[in-house]
Amino acid sequence: MSSDKPRKVEKSDAEWRAQLGPERYEVVRNKGTERAFTGRFWDHHEDGTYLCVACGEKLFDSATKFESGSGWPSFWQPLDARSVETEHDRSHFMERTEVHCASCGAHLGHVFPDGPRPTGLRYCINSASLDFEKKQG
Repeated sequence: MSSDKPRKVEKSDAEWRAQLGPERYEVVRNKGTERAFTGRFWDHHEDGTYLCVACGEKLFDSATKFESGSGWPSFWQPLDARSVETEHDRSHFMERTEVHCASCGAHLGHVFPDGPRPTGLRYCINSASLDFEKKQG
């Protein structure tokens, strides 16, 4: 992987289905969402790094996680701005900004302009889109 840009991971639909399983596949590949307050990371407080469940790209540091009250893990910034990409989302009769993994295109969630300082952003991310790597030492 180059230091300038995340690698691009491409797999067939069948490969994604086999790797992710039904729930994660629905969220990550079909832009689904899990119900609020049901994901494994919404109330998670360990120190470490949150990774893309599909490709392992490092996405968010636990130091930027905060309690938003939304029922989904919320972060005020990505670990590296190049690890996520955004695009305009007009689905479900709403206007939002979708967040996806820059490496593999996995749907992560949405970003909103109502987060805490210093960024004022709230990256509202599905637990089903994430894995976690506990900080060592």
